[in-house]
Amino acid sequence: MKIYTKTGDDGTTGLFGGARVKKASSRVEAYGTVDEVNATIGIARATKLDPFADGVLAQTQVDLFTLGAELACVPGKEDKLGMTLLDAEDAARLERAIDDAEKELPPLKTFVLPGGSAQAAALHLARTVCRRAERAVLAMDDTPARADVVIYLNRLSDLLFTLARHANLKAGVEDVPWAPRAAKAKTETKTETKT
Repeated sequence: MKIYTKTGDDGTTGLFGGARVKKASSRVEAYGTVDEVNATIGIARATKLDPFADGVLAQTQVDLFTLGAELACVPGKEDKLGMTLLDAEDAARLERAIDDAEKELPPLKTFVLPGGSAQAAALHLARTVCRRAERAVLAMDDTPARADVVIYLNRLSDLLFTLARHANLKAGVEDVPWAPRAAKAKTETKTETKT
């Protein structure tokens, strides 16, 4: 089987269920961005996360493939996929993972910048791409996504943030706190009038 089909050379792609749409459509943007989340999680896992985080994210990658398949389907034909779609239990599983990871973390007292350890930086990158995927899903203009899809992506970004902090803890590296810039002192300007 060849990897190239040439069917997309006209700028369209096929959805599950047979319809062809422009590659620049909001639906393709949504499932393409979900694919990016999955790839960035793969990068994060390649940084050698601790077994807890790696296990949680291994399941998450499977979830994201399922979610992407749903979004790449002609609306109303999801039953043709022959798979169980994500539901409230999947989001609840992410919430349990967040709670488990937070048990070891010190309370969050300030905003933190992406960084610290290489693992945390990779997880923060995945978090930001996940937020973009959530926005892309909400922007689909043909048929709104199911609420379970939006909730899952929202929880996933929270999980990735928490796992980034957890990765720094495991690496013995402090989170990078955000220190707001000090306000500039206002200076009075004198204007001279010429006569």
